[in-house]
Amino acid sequence: MEIKVLGPGCKQCEKAEKAIREAVSEMNVDAMVEKVTDIAEIAKYGVFVTPAVLIDGEVKCVGTVPKKKEIKKWLES
Repeated sequence: MEIKVLGPGCKQCEKAEKAIREAVSEMNVDAMVEKVTDIAEIAKYGVFVTPAVLIDGEVKCVGTVPKKKEIKKWLES
């Protein structure tokens, strides 16, 4: 599983990345978590509001920090 957290490094982006990493660890999921901070790269995904989370190329949330419960549902599917 490939997870990307998109954001320039603001506090909300850091919170989103932390929540993702915690959920992955708690569920013992085999996933590569990558932080993408380059604005041009973020725009390539069609994302213009951060933070955003992509799982296996699919945008799961934009402009908000996802709750850990929500992240775990994404990881289960």
